[in-house]
Parts: sequence; C-alpha cells; structure tokens
Amino acid sequence: MSQQRMAGRLAKKLWPLLLVVAGNMIYALAVKLFLIPAGLVTGGTTGIALAVNHAVGLPVSGFVLIFNVIMLTAGFFMLGKHFAATTVVSTFTYPLALELFDRLLGDAALTQDILLCTLFSGLGIGAALGVVIRAGASTGGMDIPPLALNHYFKIPVSVSMYVFDFCILLAQAIYNPPEKVLYGILLVLTYTVVLDKLMLMGTTRTEVKVISSKAQELREAILTRLDRGVTMLSGESGYLKQETQILLSVISNRELPRVEKLIHEIDPESFMVVSRVSEVRGRGFSMSKKYR
Repeated sequence: MSQQRMAGRLAKKLWPLLLVVAGNMIYALAVKLFLIPAGLVTGGTTGIALAVNHAVGLPVSGFVLIFNVIMLTAGFFMLGKHFAATTVVSTFTYPLALELFDRLLGDAALTQDILLCTLFSGLGIGAALGVVIRAGASTGGMDIPPLALNHYFKIPVSVSMYVFDFCILLAQAIYNPPEKVLYGILLVLTYTVVLDKLMLMGTTRTEVKVISSKAQELREAILTRLDRGVTMLSGESGYLKQETQILLSVISNRELPRVEKLIHEIDPESFMVVSRVSEVRGRGFSMSKKYR
C-alpha cells in the first residue's frame, strides 16, 4: 500500500512536468512547421528572435535559449526561487525542441498558404501556452518582464504584455510588407483567443435559478432524481411583495435538458434563469461528494 501511495505521489509530481515539456514541444512544432516557413511576424520571445535573425543572422533557437536564460536569471532575483523553479523547464525545453525539430524536419512545411499557416500557428501556440499555464508553469522569456512590472509597479500584466507585443511587432514591421504585419496581428489574436478558451475548457458549468410556488418539490426532485446540490434562497416578489423561495443549483452543461424537463414537469409556470459560470469549486465538482 505504501508503494502504491509513493507511486501515486511520484506520478502526481511528474504529470505537470510532462505537460510543461509537451506544451513547449507543441509550441516549437507550430513555430517550425507554420510560423517560420510562412515568414510570419509574432510577439513574445519568438518575435524578438525572428527580428534578430533577420538583422544579424543568429539562429532563432540559439537566441531564444540565451534570452530565456537571461530572463530566468532576472526572474530568480526579482520574483523569487519558486517562480524560477516553475519556469526553468520551459526555459530550456522550448529552444532545444526548436533546434531538434529544425534538424529533424529541415525545410519541411505542411502548406505554403499564408492564411493556413497563420491560423495553425495561432492554434498551436495558443494550445501550447494553455497546456503550460494550466500545468502551473510559465513559458519564461517575455512572460517575465510583465510579471516583474506587476510585482513592483502594479501595472496589469495584460496591459504591459500587449505593449511589449506591439513593440515587437513594430520592430518586425520595419523589414516586412504591411500584409505580413496584418497576418501577424491575426496570429496574435488567434493564439490569444485559443489560450482564453483553453483556460476555461472543462471548468465551465451551468447555474440555474428557479422561482416557483413548488420550490420544495423541485428541491427534492433535483436532490433525489439528479443527485445535484441545491441551495434555497429567500426573496420577495417585486410587484405583489410576497415572500418567495429561490432555488439555486449548479449543474454540468449536459444536465441542463434534464433539469429543464424536470422543472417543466413539476411546475410549468415557474420562472427559470439559466447562466454560464466559468469555474466551480467545492463538493461535487473539484471535490468528491459526501452523503449524510
């Protein structure tokens, strides 16, 4: 039993590490197969590396490695040991994976269509960033300056990140035609949207509020027939000023049709409000249920 527990703890510690490695490899693959062959402009460390590569010919993977190590060192002194520990894997995995794919794939490209390259670069980069961040780590590089500015000057991370990305895109706009810059903006927007969606994936739930004269019957039905928790709130009707009960329940998205059918079956005249919530924590969701 003790060996099983030790194996479980080891797997629990290794899983986030594997996710960080996988995320960085996906990032490198998207850059190698779509971004670089199409000559796209982008933000972040990769964008700076592309600008330096054009200016002095330094390999993208080599510059990324040097820059990431410098940023990791700065992050260690400015943001602490814990931050550095969660960033060190990405610092080395991404540039090494980029160099590996460069040697394995050579000049291989899946498509020459610049729009497809833009969209698939955005999908790949957004998915990679989402995997790394959900594993509790950072991709390092240009993630660190915005975090440092937020730590010392309380400047919002999103604001400084957008400013840095704009400046990086502007630096690449000097030697790229306007069309490439527009595709670069589309790329940044694509991976931002994909990242936002991935961060919420699997955590969204549906909140149902019901105002009914048969609130107690509905409560019993949801508890027994659907095995979902219910909270009873006290309210007052606005026009008649009568005391009423409001039933509140949070369910999975797939359970909504069953709940709607159940409510309509018991009280067709009930007033129901359905809304989407981005995250739910507690018994029945992030924790196992307890029956008393």
